Amino acid sequence: MTLEYLNTTLLSCRRCPRLVAWREQVAREKRRAYRDWEYWGKPVPGFGDPQARVMAVGLAPGAHGSNRTGRMFTGDASGDFLYPALCRVGFANQPTSHSREDSLILKDLYITAVCRCAPPGNKPSPQEMENCQPYLAREIEAIRPRIVVALGRVAFDRVLRIIYDGQPSIANRPSPAPSAVEGSVVFAHGAAYQLITDHWLLCSYHPSRQNTQTGRLTTEMFDAVWRKVRELLDQTPC
Repeated sequence: MTLEYLNTTLLSCRRCPRLVAWREQVAREKRRAYRDWEYWGKPVPGFGDPQARVMAVGLAPGAHGSNRTGRMFTGDASGDFLYPALCRVGFANQPTSHSREDSLILKDLYITAVCRCAPPGNKPSPQEMENCQPYLAREIEAIRPRIVVALGRVAFDRVLRIIYDGQPSIANRPSPAPSAVEGSVVFAHGAAYQLITDHWLLCSYHPSRQNTQTGRLTTEMFDAVWRKVRELLDQTPC
């Protein structure tokens, strides 16, 4: 399945009635600061370099961020924290992203999320995440990244489920992980796990406003994760 076909299919998805109702309500009512915007109000596709060796996985679009702009991590505080970090390490050509029409280009990186529709309170239900999981699985299958960066525990858990529960693995083949079963693969900021030869899963706290403004996730902590990604890429063949 090509990314183009996958994203075309995604845009017509209405599997989760609660999320469909919420994303469309937000798009109609808008926030006063964005009253002149035409909100996206649909599922938000992943984007970036289709030949990327790195994939970043977040949780879900923000109601007035990605649900407004149609681009992951664009137009809200999470993106204001993420894109400068990506720019500093060379994965993005600029430190800001305000709309789908701006000049942002991702290099060797693809950004996606567990859920593609904005959830009320930023909290998708387990069933809603289950409904959306095939889209993420197919993206992993199509891109076959060498490194996945899980932005938050939910993304970490979902990526592990895709890789180890019979769905397409990063290398497009089954990859049993006894260590995961034994519980040694656990989410912790900065942790890095080798899944199969030359394929890695890295963990970071999500760059949400709640984490960054409280100091749970600092610029230095976030930069360290992306520097580790660069180091791992330098150690593996192209």
